[in-house]
Formats: sequence, structure tokens, C-alpha cells
Amino acid sequence: MTEIVCRGILFDLDGVLADSTPAVERVWHGWAAEHGFVPEEVVRRAHGRPSMTTIRELLPDGDHEKENREVERREIADTDGVVPLPGALALLCGLPESAWTIVTSCTRPLAQVRIAAAGLPVPELLVTSTDVRRGKPDPEPYLKGAEFLGFAAADCVVVEDAPAGIRAGKAAGARVLAVRTTSPDADLSAAGADWIVDDLSMVTLRVGEGSALQLSF
Repeated sequence: MTEIVCRGILFDLDGVLADSTPAVERVWHGWAAEHGFVPEEVVRRAHGRPSMTTIRELLPDGDHEKENREVERREIADTDGVVPLPGALALLCGLPESAWTIVTSCTRPLAQVRIAAAGLPVPELLVTSTDVRRGKPDPEPYLKGAEFLGFAAADCVVVEDAPAGIRAGKAAGARVLAVRTTSPDADLSAAGADWIVDDLSMVTLRVGEGSALQLSF
């Protein structure tokens, strides 16, 4: 059994706490088809990163703000099948409120919709693409998440499912626990994941002395 001791936990949202994959794929499939791209390639490129980043890469001469607003509108409207992933609710409910937050590439309105749709508790502080200048894989989102909790990133564990997010966590100086919900082990390992589990149902929590968090799997 592996045991991790940390002070704070920084969770990605989609693919870690909430299963929004069907909704995400429906939106990006539709958008890709309308613009003449291969849908599967666009979905893979978009996963774990701000939608604006993908749009700028694929449509360098397009109206980025307009396209991003449309993608966000579709994602907010499509919550069919958005549910909590195994183990997510139990783990979050066992954590002190001051010891965790969500760091997501969603915009704040979209993150709020998905958190509500999945029935997840709302963290006191939340980091979204609305709150940073540079999204994952840049370390800024996870550095800000650690700052919100009042900890150094090195004292936190990042929980991710996407290579871009893993790279962001590692670049911030955090340790990264990856879940096998959306990417193969080879991609998670190549991105730098320290540990890999199937999902959060495999993780048990104990709060020790001085509010130290002990995660076992």
C-alpha cells in the first residue's frame, strides 16, 4: 500500500470528480464537424485545456471570442449524463473545507454548472480558466490553487486525469496522483504522474495530527 502525506489537495474537475465526458465529446464533435475538423482529434486536443487554447490553435484567423462563447454556451446547456465519479463524493466529504479546492480548465460559469449537475460540494475557493492568464499545462492554475489554500504547491497533491493537467501540477512543484478515467497509463506516466489509480474509490483518507492529510491506496 502507498501512503501520501500532504497538507492540501488540488482536484481537477472533469474526469477526476465529475464524469462529463459524454457532454464534452458531444459539444466538441459538433463544433469540429461544423468547421471541417476530425472530431476525435479535436476532442483529444481539447481535453484538460481551456477551450480558448484549442480554438486559437485550430482557427488562428477566426473570431476566437465568438467561437469560445458558442462552445461555452453549448457546454453549459448540455449536462446530460454529468455525474460524480466513483469515490469522489466520499473523499470530498471527508476532507476539511480548508484543505482542498478544485482547479479546472472550465470557465467559472461552466464549472459551477457541472459541480451542481454532479451534486458535488462547492469548495470555499475555486480556480477556473476565468481566474488565470495561462491555462494548463502552465503551472499558474495549480500555483494559484495552492495559494488559495495557503500552502506551498510542494505541500499539495494534485489529482488529475489529463496529461496537460499533470504537466501543470508537476511544473508547479506538486506531486501528482493520476486517475485512469480518460487517458492510458503510458500518457499519464509520460506526463510525469507520480502515482496512478483507477479512480478515487481506491483512495482512503485519514486526517492526522495538525490536520495532515494521509491518502492511502
